[in-house]
This record gives sequence, C-alpha cells and structure tokens, in this order.
Amino acid sequence: MWSGPRNVSTALMRSFGSRADTLVVDEPLYAYYLDATGLDHPGRDDVLASQPCRWEEVAADLTSPLPPDIAVFYQKHMAHHLLPGVGRDWLVGLAHAYLIRDPVHVVASYAKVRGAPTLADLGYAQQVEIFRAHGGPVVDAADLLRDPAGVLERLCVALGIGYDQAMLSWAPGRRETDGVWAQHWYAGVEASTRFGPYAPPDGPVPERLVPLVEAAQPYYEELYPHRV
Repeated sequence: MWSGPRNVSTALMRSFGSRADTLVVDEPLYAYYLDATGLDHPGRDDVLASQPCRWEEVAADLTSPLPPDIAVFYQKHMAHHLLPGVGRDWLVGLAHAYLIRDPVHVVASYAKVRGAPTLADLGYAQQVEIFRAHGGPVVDAADLLRDPAGVLERLCVALGIGYDQAMLSWAPGRRETDGVWAQHWYAGVEASTRFGPYAPPDGPVPERLVPLVEAAQPYYEELYPHRV
C-alpha cells in the first residue's frame, strides 16, 4: 500500500492488521530513507537502529516466503521513501495499491507540522510511477472515511483476497508491529477503535504553498479515476 503523509495510512494498517490471515509491516524503508537523505525526523536514531538501512536487505525481507498461516502480507509504505536509488525489480512480484488524498487536504495538514514541505515530501510522483508500471486499485481517503465497509470490500475484491468484516474495527493501543516512531505520531490511532468520520480540510493552504498544491494536483488527478 503506497501512501503519502497526512493520510489515514496507519488506520488502514490497523484495519488490515485485524485480519487473522494478515501480517503487517510499518514503513520498512523509513530507516533507509533517513539514512540516504540525512533528514532529522523525530526519533531518527531510534528509527535507524530499528530497521535495515540498505534497501536491498529490506526488499529481500519484503519478498521472502510467508509463514504457513499467513495469506496476506500488508506492507504500509510511504511512497516518498522510494527514492531514485532504490531498485525497482523487486516490485514486480507484489500486488500494489495506492492510498491517495486531495493535495489541498494534505498540504494544509502537513504545513502545520512542517513549515516548508516540498513535492518530494508527499510521494505523489512515486505513486504515479508505480501505478503506471504495475497498476492496482486506488483508495481515496475521503471515500474510505465516508464508507469504510464499501471501500474496503471493493479493495479486497480488487486484490483478490476476500473481504473480512474484522477490518472495520480494532482494539486501541500500540502494536508490536508499529514502528518505533509511533510514540511521536500515533497517539490518535492508538486511541482509535475504527475509522473516524470524514472531516473537511484542516484549514486554508498558506499562500506560499499554493504552488505545491498545483504541482501535486496532476498526479492526484491521474490516480483519482481509478479509485475503488
């Protein structure tokens, strides 16, 4: 599942983690991304210590055989972690899906936690790159929040994995599968037990970031017609 920041990606990971047949992994390329970019994110040292920093090692883990009792391996990715230096051959054997959100919503929300985001921070370009190469179902966050059952059922059908009503709710709290960065970012989802209601944008986009919305919009509009 290729997502971007300021989305409902962790809640969707919770949803899939509620399936008895599913193993989830949380942003496995995050340490590689931080190491390669040198960015100083909250908990950077903990992230670097918790995951492999070589993308080749990550890719090998993500394409290894599954345990006998696991039918679905749900990989929650931030699409912008897929830097140009990451090889793409390992993606061929995976089923791909995309979690998108209107750039107006994303940028308005992101601007509250990072003052000067760039297009490279949002992952739209990588989502479109993977979609063009591999296809797959698209989920719009607004659709998901308005109709979780309907969107999840259509997503599962598109992926050929069968829908499970257990995906509609989950126990609160942290998971062993959560990244070590959960303490910085996951308070909301840790308190949740289901998808929350749809809410309008977090406020107007600052004037200085309007060009960023305009740059992201074509990518979003390319994926939007393919949503389930």
